[in-house]
Amino acid sequence: MHGFGSMRTGERARRRNPQGTTRVAGTPRTGRGRARGLARAGCVALLAGASAMACAQTSTAPAFPARAVRLIVPFAPGGGADVLGRLFALKLGEAWGRPVVVENRTGAGGNVGAETTARAVADGHTAMLTTNSLAVNVTLYPKAGYSALTDLAPVALVARVPLVLVVHPSVPARSVRELVELARRRPGGINFGSNGSGTTSHLSGVYLGELARIRVEHIPYKGAGAVFSALLAGEVDMGFVGAIGAQPHLKSGRLRGLAVTTTTPSAVMPGLPTMASVYPGFETDAWYGVFLPAGVPAGVLAKWHEDVMKAQGAADVRAAMARDGAEAVAMGPTDFAAFFRTEIDKYAKLIRLSGARAE
Repeated sequence: MHGFGSMRTGERARRRNPQGTTRVAGTPRTGRGRARGLARAGCVALLAGASAMACAQTSTAPAFPARAVRLIVPFAPGGGADVLGRLFALKLGEAWGRPVVVENRTGAGGNVGAETTARAVADGHTAMLTTNSLAVNVTLYPKAGYSALTDLAPVALVARVPLVLVVHPSVPARSVRELVELARRRPGGINFGSNGSGTTSHLSGVYLGELARIRVEHIPYKGAGAVFSALLAGEVDMGFVGAIGAQPHLKSGRLRGLAVTTTTPSAVMPGLPTMASVYPGFETDAWYGVFLPAGVPAGVLAKWHEDVMKAQGAADVRAAMARDGAEAVAMGPTDFAAFFRTEIDKYAKLIRLSGARAE
């Protein structure tokens, strides 16, 4: 059996190598074997070259930002969003060594600027600093040419500014509860002025009426200045107004502050209670946040968030924000996205209650 096995092995060897030649291990093959070896070697070399080329391309790819950056503010120059946008643009430009240019794209309650941002190339060179009007507009403008939820990427919530519930001194109420009791005693309830239909100042009044179960008559005006004039003249009983605009009138005694709309006491108005302390869940402050076009690379989104937070932490930026009544907030992309959805839902309910229509 042993011999039979050895003979078959030799026969197989001769069939594989009929010329009877032998090859020492490690020596190169000839003919077809050499061709196959060369092909394999060529493939290895090609793969190595491709890998090297990819590495070279990665290492030479331009870092963000590669050129000037556009920061869209969807409101007119001089307003809160514009002032804050220019503060951040200056700091980001210094950090990046590239100009960050504020572009005021106004119209349709902020929708023109938002749509411009949503349609921009998603490479990080176009961003937007806007307000909670973006959440309001989802319901107020159902046929807008973009989706705030799917076409924009939240980057950071950077600041919040409380609204203040104020009354004319002739109104016999020194607290929210006294104001509500007054509205219940009056046959026609009370009235309030707002910056216009669908604005936060309008929806705040609707919110109070809903939670307190009182009758409130809405009187819309064209902007905050007109509302203050009406309040100071006693044309309306109350209003939810911006903290900064209200401060001089509160100090002079020409208006009386009852509460702020933030969920925690405001550093800008430290002596006033919150609306939430009377009606839990009441929160309609103005907030400011940064958005990018959806689909921006994750690394660029992370860089925007990191550098916006660094800019917000600068002492001069904090001081300027405090002067304008803004309180710094640090909320990143994930938390901001979740917060944004809750804001959309909240304002959708209030808009349905108010019957507000886009003007």
